[in-house]
Amino acid sequence: MILFGPSGNSESFYAKGLSHTEDSAKFVKDMGLGCFEYSFGRGVRMTEAKAVSIGDAFREQGVEISVHAPYYINFANPDDESAQKSYGYVLDSGKMLKLMGGKRCVFHAATQGKMQREDAVALTEDRLKVLRDYIYLNGLDDLYFCPETMGKIAQIGSIEEIVRFCKIDKVYLPAVDFGHINAREQGSLKSVSDYKQRLEYMIAELGYERVRHFHVHFSKIQYSAKGEVRHLTFDDREYGPEFAPLAVALKELKLEPYIVSESAGTQAEDALEMKRIYESV
Repeated sequence: MILFGPSGNSESFYAKGLSHTEDSAKFVKDMGLGCFEYSFGRGVRMTEAKAVSIGDAFREQGVEISVHAPYYINFANPDDESAQKSYGYVLDSGKMLKLMGGKRCVFHAATQGKMQREDAVALTEDRLKVLRDYIYLNGLDDLYFCPETMGKIAQIGSIEEIVRFCKIDKVYLPAVDFGHINAREQGSLKSVSDYKQRLEYMIAELGYERVRHFHVHFSKIQYSAKGEVRHLTFDDREYGPEFAPLAVALKELKLEPYIVSESAGTQAEDALEMKRIYESV
């Protein structure tokens, strides 16, 4: 089944006087949503007991949970010591995810820096092969690790680059942020065919079964000539992308991803709006 949910807690969650991640499970379920993404954006600072407690709460409500690894991962950093830290950030996120009972760990692969683009992508690919080995060694190969398409042009994360990384091993599943794609490509996503072109490319390269339940981030995003500037809400009328054409494309291609709203403060409400749009198509 296709699932919709928020990334982190929306403003309405805190307005109800709620504060604990365990509360997020019932909050999301009561809204009629089916998934939730917990962010370790600033670091994996969670005890094992807390991860188990969160997992119990989500399991009780029947809500799927995923995690986002720390934002400062960079597998294209030429410094090997920094790369070792990046391995640790992903593996630590995976270990907490497993204790939570989730299956998907999203991460940012790399930033180009001063390297030539292909050199940075090739180095990232090599490091992700090493990460693959660490994933198996740590018994985390029953999880999916999801490299994400990125919104800034200087970041490694075009859809072609993400597909290239996912060809390394079955533990890698694409995390496609359509707001990021739209931002880095200066408003490229407008029609059903715009979305289908990207989705059909992934299916052709990775196969239908691997793409069928891929990971999605969605929000409207302000952009400049360099790509992403900031996340917006569905109320914004200046920037895209719009979800309705994607909903049509997903139904036509019989894809059932895990769709996470990353709207700024209204992520739960906008996740519910995406669910309504999808069901109305």
